[in-house]
Amino acid sequence: MATEEYETISIDRLCVGLYVRLDLSWLDHPFPTNTFKIRDSKQLATLRRLGLKEIRYIPAKSDCPPQAPGMPPAATPPADPQEDAQQQALQEAKKARIARLERQRAAVIECEKRLLEAASVVKEVNHNIYSSPKESIAAAEALIGQMADSMLQNKDVAIHALNDKVAGEEVYFHSLNVSVLSMILAKESGKPREFIEQIGMFGLLHDIGKLEIPDRIIKKIEPLNQAELHFLQEHSAYGEQIARKAGLPEEICIAIRQHHEHMDGSGYPDGLSGERIRELARMLAIPNIYDNHCNHINPLTSLTPFEALSQMFSKQRPHFDPVPLNQFIRCMGVYPPGTIVRLSNETVGLVVSVNTSKALKPSIMIYDAEIPKDEAIILDLADEPDINISKSIPPAQLSREIYDYLSPRKRVTYYFDDAAKTAKPNS
Repeated sequence: MATEEYETISIDRLCVGLYVRLDLSWLDHPFPTNTFKIRDSKQLATLRRLGLKEIRYIPAKSDCPPQAPGMPPAATPPADPQEDAQQQALQEAKKARIARLERQRAAVIECEKRLLEAASVVKEVNHNIYSSPKESIAAAEALIGQMADSMLQNKDVAIHALNDKVAGEEVYFHSLNVSVLSMILAKESGKPREFIEQIGMFGLLHDIGKLEIPDRIIKKIEPLNQAELHFLQEHSAYGEQIARKAGLPEEICIAIRQHHEHMDGSGYPDGLSGERIRELARMLAIPNIYDNHCNHINPLTSLTPFEALSQMFSKQRPHFDPVPLNQFIRCMGVYPPGTIVRLSNETVGLVVSVNTSKALKPSIMIYDAEIPKDEAIILDLADEPDINISKSIPPAQLSREIYDYLSPRKRVTYYFDDAAKTAKPNS
């Protein structure tokens, strides 16, 4: 945000309703961010105790003008003998928040590492499914087993939005996205481990039939013509054939054929509807379409995660089984990982992770021009009861400065971490 938008006033002119900017290190005050609107007399009193003689504020974001010069300062609460102790507690809480932030960053690094390892397995499975089917299936089963172990050992799962690291390998990240999100959906729906592992394997292999489709169709950015579209849709049937030759279980073979069927009968290849579609296929169809919306071949035409969920719920709802659709939205939150948002304190940020048990309180990476990008503040809204998300913002509406800082994912890749690793102690 440009400096000229601010005006500087003496500290005695502060009043409730001013939107202020603290020219202090984030460590040197107890507030969650350096920019905020003064909401009550307690915050006013805290600001006056920081030792500042002047402070900047933004007239356009303030509810009122500052106190007139020479006027008595706005009333502050009576002195409280416990106030210093409370301020110290706030500062200690901030230090604890910083420690959690470091753990969150470490968790993201670990997630990125495991994401790339998993994508490598998916790539090898696709490359070797014809020549070494037994070995390929065994490698996929081992990966799914590891994912299930990690996912099921704790109650909470945190879904992270990550950038994929390998250009040109979108098909592997799509399969992994669908597998991860399907397993999380199955877990949150109360399914047993056997089902969770089954849908995870199905997710990794649901598009295996695309091995039979030429790259010129798979990677075509322009709209497909009718012949190309029909050829592409054959991948469901091709996938069933490949799965049977590889010796996959019957339920997965059938589900691979059905993963583009719709509850209202408008899907393909067989135009099935309702309960005629296997449960595996009905459930996996939701993260599959969601990821297709978010990660088009041409990133410029992709929907934001928020837009993808909105479209699925408002325009495509008849395509999906309503029970897992509603559960998926609860898992991902109204503002899924990867969404740009404006907060109630007027700051802008990127949703970087969602805890499935607190989906409406995601973790947000905050834009602050005066804090280096690699040290960006990450607010866990579960720890900030006074801060909420006001709305989603399309990345195209961001200034270049904010866009470069937040780096909205051109392609969104999801991986998970058990939330216990990043949770605060005794939470």
